[in-house]
Amino acid sequence: MTASTNPISSIFSWLQKFSLVSKIAAGIVIGALLASISPEAGAAAGLLGNLFVAALKAVAPILVFFLVMASIANQQQNHSSQIRPILVLYLIGTLAAAFTAVALSFMFPVTLTLVTNSSSATPPEGIGEVLNTLLFNIVQNPIEALLNANYIALIVWGVALGLLLRASSASTKQGVQDLADAITGIVRWVIELAPIGIFGLVAATVAQTGLGALLEYSKILALLLSAMLIIALLVNPLLVLWKTGRNPYPLVLRCLRESGVTAFFTRSSAANIPVNLQLCEKLDLDEDTYAVSIPLGATINMGGAAITITIMTLAAVNTLGIEVDLATALLLSVIAAVSACGASGVAGGSLLLIPLASSLFGISNDVAMQVVAVGFIIGVVQDSAETALNSSTDVIFTAAACRAAENQAS
Repeated sequence: MTASTNPISSIFSWLQKFSLVSKIAAGIVIGALLASISPEAGAAAGLLGNLFVAALKAVAPILVFFLVMASIANQQQNHSSQIRPILVLYLIGTLAAAFTAVALSFMFPVTLTLVTNSSSATPPEGIGEVLNTLLFNIVQNPIEALLNANYIALIVWGVALGLLLRASSASTKQGVQDLADAITGIVRWVIELAPIGIFGLVAATVAQTGLGALLEYSKILALLLSAMLIIALLVNPLLVLWKTGRNPYPLVLRCLRESGVTAFFTRSSAANIPVNLQLCEKLDLDEDTYAVSIPLGATINMGGAAITITIMTLAAVNTLGIEVDLATALLLSVIAAVSACGASGVAGGSLLLIPLASSLFGISNDVAMQVVAVGFIIGVVQDSAETALNSSTDVIFTAAACRAAENQAS
């Protein structure tokens, strides 16, 4: 007589037959159904989602640090990464997003019903403060950088140590690589839990968020989402076509599906770094390139944030009846693009840069913070879409630069 099959093992084996994306889709549906049937159960399931996001945020900083260091230390002497072309794409993409937001705001001007300020956070006083913060973040102590998830500093320290370790023994470099591989393995375990985490996040969102508040601000929300869709489905593909000369949509749609969906629900570019690194590995991209470009993109590639800052600011301008010429609006788009590079990698980070942009038109901080409060109301959709655009674009531009280099080499 043969031993009976373990039912848990059978279920696990059956689940392995499905792709991660299909399991995440199932988690979305089940989470929404659970919250619709029982809001209390949906709210309780939010614990699973919070644990998933916390696990991603916990592993991301140490992963970035060791992966960058190992990649640089073990880089071949005649190897050339594609960081510079990727940075150019990041800049062009962010500026294009801001210009698109200005164009749509002029074509479809909207006004806001301002609300009482519900945010106690302090926005930066000027663009100088944003740049000053970025510069000082670069030289932060590496231990503090790990604790604070300061990816700019982690990249700088990782590159510096990696360059110095290139002169070390082969066993030392292999030890660093083995440690990076071990941390990558932990990341794979965490990502396998994504369907459960997404299930919890969706259940909690549906159970706790009143969609009625979104109706009042449906026009501004529609404008924001339209601009992000134009960037995701038109501008980004054009940039990929320009770099690679190939049909861009298979790459763009795959990145939106495998990176954008997760980022939509975690609402954190930082938390999505492990997901993007794994996607780059699946796409067979150059590790020496994506180990640096992905965490860097989570910090400075902020097309979605530029859209939010520009559209929300121009909506405040329209609400107050301030006349704006096209030249001033384009200046706003440049400021928004630069400021977006300093947007925090957490949910709602771009909203606190609205007062900075609003000051260009003489709008008081009190009024600007009321616009920020509106942003938090619609943030359940706006910030999710913004993060999905930002994070998926990191992989799209990295892949475009790597494939363009492959085309030139062949």
